[in-house]
Amino acid sequence: QLQASGGGLVQAGGSLRLSCAASVRIFGAYTMAWFRQVPGKEREFVAGMNFSGRRKYYRESVKGRFTISTGDIALNTVHLQMTRLNPDDTGIYYCAAVRKPYSATYYLQADAMDYWGNGTQVTVSS
Repeated sequence: QLQASGGGLVQAGGSLRLSCAASVRIFGAYTMAWFRQVPGKEREFVAGMNFSGRRKYYRESVKGRFTISTGDIALNTVHLQMTRLNPDDTGIYYCAAVRKPYSATYYLQADAMDYWGNGTQVTVSS
């Protein structure tokens, strides 16, 4: 089970940190990812991380602004630090997991993920 939190309303240029808490240990076992979705569009990949946490991959539009990471103490959390937000980042953000290896060289597909958290709304005002 995955539980996402941390969304909110922020002005363009601001930052937010999303968190995803899992009911099982993630580190060393699961590929983790963040996706986002806006009404009328498909859910799209934002960032992914392999099970060791050492390999990460980002959507082109968020590179250099977003960072996916595991929690320092509790290795059953994943964070998405978002900086320099812009209105195009608005959407419902979902964390997802799959117990398969990931090379972190491509965008993960939503239908490849096995577990999904609840969505958390991120709204960036201009």
